[in-house]
Amino acid sequence: MRLMKLAMATTAIMVLGTTAQAEISDGVVKIGVLNDRSGLYADLSGEGSVVAARMAVEDFGGDLKVEVLSADHQNKPDVGSSVARQWIDQDGVDVIVDVPTSSVALAVQQVTADTDTAFLNSGAATTALTNAQCAPTFVHWTYDTYALSVGTGKAVVEGGGDTWFFLTADYAFGHQLQADTAAVVEANGGTVVGSVNHPLSTTDFSSFLLQAQASGAKVIGLANAGGDTTNAIKQANSFGIVQSGQQLAALLGFITDVHALGLDVAQGLTLTTGFYWDRDDASREFAERFAEKMNGQKPTMVHAGVYSAVAHYLKAVAEIDDDGGKAAVDQMKTMPINDFFAADGKIRPDGRMVHDMYLVKVKTPDESKGPWDYYDILATIPGDEAFQPLDKSTCPLVTN
Repeated sequence: MRLMKLAMATTAIMVLGTTAQAEISDGVVKIGVLNDRSGLYADLSGEGSVVAARMAVEDFGGDLKVEVLSADHQNKPDVGSSVARQWIDQDGVDVIVDVPTSSVALAVQQVTADTDTAFLNSGAATTALTNAQCAPTFVHWTYDTYALSVGTGKAVVEGGGDTWFFLTADYAFGHQLQADTAAVVEANGGTVVGSVNHPLSTTDFSSFLLQAQASGAKVIGLANAGGDTTNAIKQANSFGIVQSGQQLAALLGFITDVHALGLDVAQGLTLTTGFYWDRDDASREFAERFAEKMNGQKPTMVHAGVYSAVAHYLKAVAEIDDDGGKAAVDQMKTMPINDFFAADGKIRPDGRMVHDMYLVKVKTPDESKGPWDYYDILATIPGDEAFQPLDKSTCPLVTN
């Protein structure tokens, strides 16, 4: 119980309009933002996702009473599932959003599926969420390991990086990202010469990097995220690995990682992202409003995805006057997504929200015009190419 109290936090209630809908449970739509608020994924998710959810509520303008709660899952599946269970059973939460860390997302998926609670994931990457462990109450919004591998893996191989060694976070996300990227590398004529796993939240990458260096691979694929990615890149730089001719491929990188590294270190990295704040006028408008609430920080793709998912969910609930998990998600699937995050986005039967992804390259210090001006967009990957084809899905909602 003490652990639960440490993990929980509730924001102020936000009310839109004055009349609660008769079919809305408890007369209020409760949104739970569950993520890492204190660990290695706090910058890419954390408080920024709570801010994004609040912004979506404030911008909605419908006749619904809405409350936003938040909690820290500490990157632990047992904590995440316990918080989800308490939110649903005791606090009346109707939808859980964000949930980075694939192992936690998979645990939360079981709870929400069993309780008819909507789950809109922006932070986790594993494709298991829309394959064997899919659910009619779930939507995978922002990115996944398949999209990351199709973008970065293919581009690096086509650029001459045809031998790979993986440095992989030792949990569901890392293993899936390595497997998906290895498949893309090999399909495009490359070879995987080896790999090594590292624990989550590692501070010393020296032994792992030395194995990667000794492999002689042209590319060291970093199948990790957040603080693990930035620590690996910093230490690889200090060991002179890139200077000696090997290339680092950050298979999941965020703009907050680049900010933490600095352009001197991060320049030239190729990444795949579902959102870049400086892409067009609509993305810039959202980013500026977000930055005003976040001490100047621009949004990651996770933050943008949280806003987009919450906004779409509220539209669906208002349309059917029902915040039941399956009912709301079924309605969401009938509605196209058109906002600053996605143009002509769609939610498939397996719960995958299909939208364009972007292959980007980190600018040099001379190319950047100021803080957070970090990416050049090299290519747009159409949604139907970026995500696993539906006919390859193992989701029971598709195969049965």
